[in-house]
Amino acid sequence: MASSGTFGEGLDEDVREKILAAIDNFEKLGAKIVDVELPYAKYGIAVYYIIATAEASSNLARFDGVRYGFRAEDAPGLREMYFKTREEGFGAEVKRRIMLGTYVLSSGYYDAYYSKAQKVRALVKRDYATAFEKCDAILTPTSPSVAFKLGEKSDDPLAMYLNDIYTVSANLAGVPAISVPCGLSSEGLPIGVQLVGNFWSEDVLLNLASKYETAFPLEGKPSIYVG
Repeated sequence: MASSGTFGEGLDEDVREKILAAIDNFEKLGAKIVDVELPYAKYGIAVYYIIATAEASSNLARFDGVRYGFRAEDAPGLREMYFKTREEGFGAEVKRRIMLGTYVLSSGYYDAYYSKAQKVRALVKRDYATAFEKCDAILTPTSPSVAFKLGEKSDDPLAMYLNDIYTVSANLAGVPAISVPCGLSSEGLPIGVQLVGNFWSEDVLLNLASKYETAFPLEGKPSIYVG
């Protein structure tokens, strides 16, 4: 098993402590820990939120209230029905992603953003392929912080997106990943350790996760709070 070099800035001390403990616990289960580097993982957030929003814009363009999805009522004409349907049928975050995706796919920006993001995505995938020459699974935090309050980061989408920093690169590379509880924060909130596997190695991840949760069950009941 490999410990990734992606333990970067912004990692909460509670999370760091539990992840390091999880590494020690896996060693107790017989895993051999080696260090690997994923140099392009640091671009994961930027690349993911270009590609994901572009796909959202393209895929959701068909939701016009005619053939797919919600249809607004009491629209005086077809054009008004389109506008009203998309205004009422999509939430604020979905609208934000549609607008961002439309921008990166627009004329003059496609090559600067979407095309370049796809090239970096290929490099992220290559990083994982190289890392898995040395290990069977890669261990990282699931999130740099514990769960934030419901709606707490709604006014700061970038801060909200940055919480995905450890998980998006697996999506970009197309490799399987699983999150396993590895402890509670000082506030009693759950902390997860992420295991990322090689291509088509879901059985390895499920086996590792099962053994870990059996040997080191979560102690205590997590706290729950809302904004």
